[in-house]
Amino acid sequence: RCCDTVNKIQSIEEGSVSISCPYDSESVNNLKYICRGNRPSTCLQQAVITSDTKQNGQFRLTDDSKSRIFTVTISSLTLRDSGSYLCGVQRNSGVDVFSAVELEVKKLELFYISGIVGHPVTLQCPNPPEQHDKKMFLCKGDQHNNCTDIMENQRKFMLHNVSSSCFSVTITDLEAADAGTYYCGSDSQLSYIKIQLTVVSTDQSSTVSPIITDEQITSLTTSPHLTVLALLLILVFLLWMVLKYK
Repeated sequence: RCCDTVNKIQSIEEGSVSISCPYDSESVNNLKYICRGNRPSTCLQQAVITSDTKQNGQFRLTDDSKSRIFTVTISSLTLRDSGSYLCGVQRNSGVDVFSAVELEVKKLELFYISGIVGHPVTLQCPNPPEQHDKKMFLCKGDQHNNCTDIMENQRKFMLHNVSSSCFSVTITDLEAADAGTYYCGSDSQLSYIKIQLTVVSTDQSSTVSPIITDEQITSLTTSPHLTVLALLLILVFLLWMVLKYK
């Protein structure tokens, strides 16, 4: 197992994270790599990327020889990317040198919101106290890594109600083109949510069927038609009893 100290890193689904791996001056030209798990003996054989390949799927490796740090960036994160990683530096003689990292990928919260063409809609975004020094953002795109920040358009997107836990962005005069996927928060790496916005016309809004809950299903079983039928049965029974006694 490795190592005495472990560098703990957090990120969120669909985002990216950079793992920094320092090395000494004697290893500037040596092979660098990273693997999953904490077994040094098999790390090189199971490496997900090395300094010879630079790019392997969601993994990208860059090496800064001046600062003697190589960085592995993992993009399009999923919950399965959580776990232990080892940064390895090959030695010409002796045992390779390792540093350990523990990555935690948090689940991305997804919200569904609908709006009507020509009307405003308000999005609620997280703004935790520990991220107040970060820039608040709202971006639109299918993927978090390549969405376009749209907060600059102050006429269309109005920022308000900024508090210690959240902030609001109102989209004015909704258009059909405003529908799509949004990401917003106060930290593009650690604190953001995903919003799926649907925009319907005025005609459609009056014909959209609401989601039926368990309570509504229960109320449907006691509809007015059933109530009238029950009253008729009671009246028939009472009439029969009266006629019987007479």
